[in-house]
Amino acid sequence: MDTDKQLRKHLIKMLDGGDAHTTFDDAVADLPAPLQGKIPKGAEHSPWQLLEHLRIAQCDILEFAINPKHKSPKWPEGYWPKIAAPPDEKAWDKSVQAFRSDMKRFTKLLADESMDLFAKIPHGDGQTILRQALLAADHNAYHLGQLVLVRRLLGAWK
Repeated sequence: MDTDKQLRKHLIKMLDGGDAHTTFDDAVADLPAPLQGKIPKGAEHSPWQLLEHLRIAQCDILEFAINPKHKSPKWPEGYWPKIAAPPDEKAWDKSVQAFRSDMKRFTKLLADESMDLFAKIPHGDGQTILRQALLAADHNAYHLGQLVLVRRLLGAWK
């Protein structure tokens, strides 16, 4: 296996998680609806706010990489929901599915051997697909850890 293929395989595994930290699917699984909008004592965010932040940020990182017309949300307010709880009973699952969908798009991009991981993104200021993948993996790992901690504080973690 050549180094390019190995790098792509490692990047996809980093995004999927599960080696040094929990996976996205494990972090969001089986959280009772009444706890999705709770901010436990000592925490800044509810599980819903963390999930939405993960979704919004991952989508922004991916869209910046592939769409020259993409406009990032305003920082920080565009990356965090204003309310602690999901707006309706379907919002949690919709956000989970959107995150997974963007993750699939990201991994498909990384698996595309015609995409030069080291080439500068034409509409950026020095970013590469490699940098965007590492940024997404790092950001996701950080906030998945927060989500697990919040779930522990709520008594909703295995």
